[in-house]
Amino acid sequence: MIGEDIALSLKIVVAGGFGAGKTTLVGSVSEIRPLHSEETLSENGWGRDETDSAERKGTTTVAMDFGRITVHSGLTLHLFGTPGQDRFRFPWDELCEGALAAIVLADTRCLGDCFAAVDYFERGEIPFVVAVNRFPGAPDHTEHDVARGLDLDRGTPVVPCDARDRASGKEVLIRAVEYAGRMHTARLLASVG
Repeated sequence: MIGEDIALSLKIVVAGGFGAGKTTLVGSVSEIRPLHSEETLSENGWGRDETDSAERKGTTTVAMDFGRITVHSGLTLHLFGTPGQDRFRFPWDELCEGALAAIVLADTRCLGDCFAAVDYFERGEIPFVVAVNRFPGAPDHTEHDVARGLDLDRGTPVVPCDARDRASGKEVLIRAVEYAGRMHTARLLASVG
């Protein structure tokens, strides 16, 4: 067995507030046609789902998004995008089961929408990075300002990104996998020593 190629598939969860760009990020980096569970916002959803920053958004993810990217011949990342609204949070536990890491996509126009995801991953001890999606006209906060605004644990990476850009999305994925590797290694070493 030594020397044989080992195929490894890792699960990454993409979360964040309504309209932050989760579906866009999964779609931009996926090498397969992504699976989306987008539905048109209903009249009942208006006023409950919308935010000022997503005023032109007419659809919402109601279950999940799914995409896949092969990093190299032995490593594949499976991407699971979560719904952004509270009323569609019920599948989060199943979507996050077995995840190596998570990405919290942030929109600086409504940074508070990330608190639920940050809290979820901190409580579940799932390593995560915060990817600040740069929207036109959005406040330009430094990574330090975002970390302080979200009250992140020290060392939690904050990465600027453009969810529409494949290279930018891949950089976020690399940072998430690297950070998760460091966190899982530190936990393993702490448990034996």
